[in-house]
Amino acid sequence: MEPVRTCIGCRSRAPRSSLLRVVAQQSRVLADESAVLHGRGAWLHPTLECFRLAQRRRAFGRALRVTGELDTSDLENRLNG
Repeated sequence: MEPVRTCIGCRSRAPRSSLLRVVAQQSRVLADESAVLHGRGAWLHPTLECFRLAQRRRAFGRALRVTGELDTSDLENRLNG
């Protein structure tokens, strides 16, 4: 059985393979395509809708346990295509 994770944007549960792992490194949120980067990770549907929900809810800082501002522009650019 495949592991199930919760999207920090829409809060729905989904198989790990359908979500994108993100990590915080040096105050930047990065997409972790292969799920091997060091640090605490959070899971997000790879859609702009879930990304914007997570931003509006300020979920990145809470889920990644980071205080202060996080730069999410790299992740947003990746999701835009």
